[in-house]
Amino acid sequence: MINPTQNTDAAALFASMNATANASSSAAASSAAGTQDRFLKLLVTQMKNQDPLNPMDNAQVTSQMAQLSTVSGIDKLNATLQALSDSMSAGQSMQAASMIGHGVLVPGKGIDLANGSAVGGFDLPQSVDNVKISINDKAGALVRTIQLGAQPVGMGHWQWDGRNDAGANAADGSYTFTVDATQAGKNVGVTGLQFGMVNSVSQGKQGVTLSVGQMDGIAMSQVKQIL
Repeated sequence: MINPTQNTDAAALFASMNATANASSSAAASSAAGTQDRFLKLLVTQMKNQDPLNPMDNAQVTSQMAQLSTVSGIDKLNATLQALSDSMSAGQSMQAASMIGHGVLVPGKGIDLANGSAVGGFDLPQSVDNVKISINDKAGALVRTIQLGAQPVGMGHWQWDGRNDAGANAADGSYTFTVDATQAGKNVGVTGLQFGMVNSVSQGKQGVTLSVGQMDGIAMSQVKQIL
């Protein structure tokens, strides 16, 4: 459940994004108005300074007015698209802010052991005969091997009880893992999923990103599951 502080942060972020969207829309509208004004001034200047013996052709005036209409229409379309983009970005930021404090699975190979427990996941493109998890310490030494057996297509979870292959308790801390999957004796490509808590949300040039555990810059599209 999101606590009141998180709700307040989300509301503030949403208000900030709305302000940005309104500012962008106003700037676009101002730019369109400025372009139209300059175009009309140029046309009036041309008509005032035309040669009385060789006045501007009506077709020329009509053509320039049509160009003005086209430019104005394009500016309005760009402003509308920009406002729509800003609105979608604000909505995505609000959605992301609601994830703060929740655990998620994202592509990765890290795992944190705390109080004798750790979790991870994987994403399979097809059903397989067996999935094997290999957990290594910071030095790269193998600590534990977990055989999960046959698994269906899609995402799956696994849990480590904190014991090594000898049955002794491993020290709490950060470890890495690899996932190997086989079907009929052949290796199958599989994506390892790392668990982490969403700490914060950021808005930048690359869009909305999350800080998950010790990882920063995680795109919303990388979140495979919210736990």
